[in-house]
Amino acid sequence: MFRPLKILIGTKCPPTRCCSAFVSRMRYVNRLKEDDEACAAALQNAHIFLFHRLSPLLQRTEHRTLRPTALVCSDRTLLKESVLIGCSEENQAQFCLDVGKNILNPGSSLSWWPETLNSVQDPSPYEPDLCFLLQGQALLRWNQTSGFCSTTGQPTHRNRAGSQRVCSSSGIIYYPKMSPVVIVLVSDGKRCLLGRQSSFPRGMYSALAGFCDMGETLEETLRREVAEEVGLEVHSVSYSSSQHWPFPHSSFMMAFHASVSPAHTQVSCQLEDARWFSLEEITSALQVKTPPRRGDPPVVWLPPKHAIGNRLITEWSSRLPVGLL
Repeated sequence: MFRPLKILIGTKCPPTRCCSAFVSRMRYVNRLKEDDEACAAALQNAHIFLFHRLSPLLQRTEHRTLRPTALVCSDRTLLKESVLIGCSEENQAQFCLDVGKNILNPGSSLSWWPETLNSVQDPSPYEPDLCFLLQGQALLRWNQTSGFCSTTGQPTHRNRAGSQRVCSSSGIIYYPKMSPVVIVLVSDGKRCLLGRQSSFPRGMYSALAGFCDMGETLEETLRREVAEEVGLEVHSVSYSSSQHWPFPHSSFMMAFHASVSPAHTQVSCQLEDARWFSLEEITSALQVKTPPRRGDPPVVWLPPKHAIGNRLITEWSSRLPVGLL
């Protein structure tokens, strides 16, 4: 039913269309979302990335990284459940497909990776382009859990790309949703504040984070969360970057740096723990590549490189003068 195609990472596929500029690719993907016939036609020769109950099919490379494997699918019944996630530089459409109850043997060099794809729990290094699978996993999950209209209770039907669903009774259109989350690294100028929840793996600390309440601005959420979790009042907020995070049900994380007055740094913690870290401590924690195993001495470690919390901490450490060590 499936036959191996070339590994996507590090290979070049024969161009199928003449346009490869970013704008042309984005317009092509948008057309596939809006035109069911064009999307169905593109699917016949698309790259298909497989999931089994939301666990992606990955290959471990000789460098001990993980990368996705592109396949071509000949089962048209299964293809109807695939979702569009983008296209390659050669405008080759890319889809994700969950084979569901179909048990497939991927072969000796491939394996179904844990459903969470969350390297906070599994620190295996991922190749950079693997993050697009998180988009596919989230879109598959949304389609699997949005089969009925929340207003009428009637079934919803998806478009060919899987990018929207329509109520069969009222015509209400549903689009995939993400919950906005603010994540902030607080600093007093010489130290940064990290916290941990009881659900975190042993020894892991990260920046503070919380969901936006209805009607809040990002800045209001940031100030409220810091006040609630550690009892501090922040100022001088600056934006860093953003990241989609599919756990548990698709969050849109917006990262900030914020500062507090060095005269007001007493922490009143509602987390399992929160404390100030020096630049020396952060530099040491950034060197820890894998979490401690059971029986190992306790050690502080940080979120993996592809997590936005790691990016915030790395940005902060790179901006401080070396003399603070």
